Amino acid sequence: MVKKKPSMGRQKIPIAKIPKKNHLQVTFSKRRSGLFKKASELCTLCGVEIAILVFSPAEKVFSFGHPDVESILDRYLTRNHLPAPDQSGAQQLVDAHRNANVRDLNARLTQVLNQLEAEKKLGESLHQMRKASQKQFWWEAPINELGLHELEQLKVSMEELKKNVAKQTNKISSIAGASSTLYSSPALYGVNQYDHIGGSAGFFESKPTGFVNNIASTSTMPNHHVYNLGYGHGLF
Repeated sequence: MVKKKPSMGRQKIPIAKIPKKNHLQVTFSKRRSGLFKKASELCTLCGVEIAILVFSPAEKVFSFGHPDVESILDRYLTRNHLPAPDQSGAQQLVDAHRNANVRDLNARLTQVLNQLEAEKKLGESLHQMRKASQKQFWWEAPINELGLHELEQLKVSMEELKKNVAKQTNKISSIAGASSTLYSSPALYGVNQYDHIGGSAGFFESKPTGFVNNIASTSTMPNHHVYNLGYGHGLF
């Protein structure tokens, strides 16, 4: 039976400096993050104050502190020098005030982060609603956000709308032209366009001029005159 080679997870890593530079940098980044994470958990679980300073192989400084690195270092340095008796109480008040401010700032930061997270969720939900509405009413979306198929459909719809508008315009123009011709025709009022309208009576009466002239030419009555005044009503 062939013995399986143990995986990297089961192999024991020797505690020695890593010779390869690339592996060393990757390991440093991972272990540094793990160290800071464990320190943060220790602060939360036990309520301790911690300050950590780490210098990378490239001489870069990384720090972690709770409540902050400066206050921890100040306390450590001041303890190395014996303070005067009248200054110990003042230092405690300063530390208490500083810690209270830090706790207040942490509470505010937590509140702001929660609000930011809520705003992000709200923005994502609004974005999803907007995308869903655009799928239903895609023609209301900006043109630069439409796809090729949607643009082709929009083009066909616009051309069809243009044709319908042209048909409606021609129809309205035809109706308007027919109406103007109908109201401008003299025959609408019962008037012959070849007659001479001489007054209010002549507006409704015709002119039988041929009949009157015939009577005048065949009459033998002396000293009688035929008057044709254009109304066609007998002799005078």
